[in-house]
Amino acid sequence: MKQTQTNGTNQGEIPSADCVIIGVNSEKTLERCIRSILEGSCPTDRIRIIYADGGSTDSSVAIARQFPGVTALELNPEHPTPGLGRNAGWKAGSAPFVQFLDSDTIMDPGWLALALKAMGENPELGAVRGYRREMHPERSFYNWLGDLEWNDRPGLCQSFGGDVLIRRQALEQTGGYDETLVGGEDPELGWRISRAGWKILMLDALMTSHDLAMLKASQYLRRAYRSGYGFAAVQSRIAPTGDSFWKAEQRRITTKGGGFMAGAAGALLIPLVQHNPRGAILSMLSLAGALFLLFKPRITKVGQFMREQQLNRADAKKYAWHCSIVVLPQLFGIIRFHAGRLLGKPLRNKRAALKTGLSTPQT
Repeated sequence: MKQTQTNGTNQGEIPSADCVIIGVNSEKTLERCIRSILEGSCPTDRIRIIYADGGSTDSSVAIARQFPGVTALELNPEHPTPGLGRNAGWKAGSAPFVQFLDSDTIMDPGWLALALKAMGENPELGAVRGYRREMHPERSFYNWLGDLEWNDRPGLCQSFGGDVLIRRQALEQTGGYDETLVGGEDPELGWRISRAGWKILMLDALMTSHDLAMLKASQYLRRAYRSGYGFAAVQSRIAPTGDSFWKAEQRRITTKGGGFMAGAAGALLIPLVQHNPRGAILSMLSLAGALFLLFKPRITKVGQFMREQQLNRADAKKYAWHCSIVVLPQLFGIIRFHAGRLLGKPLRNKRAALKTGLSTPQT
């Protein structure tokens, strides 16, 4: 159970914070990320910036070291994960609060002072988050999806993403991030922080702007595949506790994606064993059922998405197409997790640039 502590600051004084940035081959975005912290409204004497590099082959580390006072950690792990970088970063600091950022983000000028104020006023808060917005949602359908799905409604919530302000005491109590997860490490830590008795607050304020830079269908499919893997990996850790965190999401993927695959397979196999008109009818019924199961969001939930996401009909239809199709690569991600666990070959990152963050489409 948590025990609240004083942070060594006078009432009204802004507490200090470590800003931990993680990245791999981030030379195109790292400088603007660091500058966004330094140019914010929070006094720079209350901030320490730590850049945890996951094995870059470009000039990322040199860029970080151009800024006086910025600490650059060269981790160079064989299998980098976001958790490795985030843990190395916060453990290298000592401030009572830690702001985590991905290197492809820009922190809003007023965010840190606002979030630290909220933390200081409420000792029950273990983490505070705000809106993450895409810089260029107009450049692709995939960027637009990211802008839509990064955020939650203001108020108390159960988890957070890669950009978040966390109380050091909560990090120490929970041990920080799971360094083996290749996806879902942020929500998983949020779940453990909540389980330890802390509260997580979503403020009605812009926290960061992000550049997803997703322009190809192959990037979208790979991200969905990894999110499915993350759902399964996180749920496998949480399931023994009896908690239902992400259980519904995994069940949705396996039901819709698996049901579609089974129905489509049935449509192909039935004519092979039943060479008559009845076989043809059963085959068509099997295919129709599979298609309805897969495309149910597009068929039945456009109006719901208009209300819940505040979208016009055209955008709600686009989102419904995404919610229909995304379960297939996610299903293969779930299968990959269980196959890897059975064979002792988990999915591992290579030394390359990683995009963090998990998409949880609503279906």
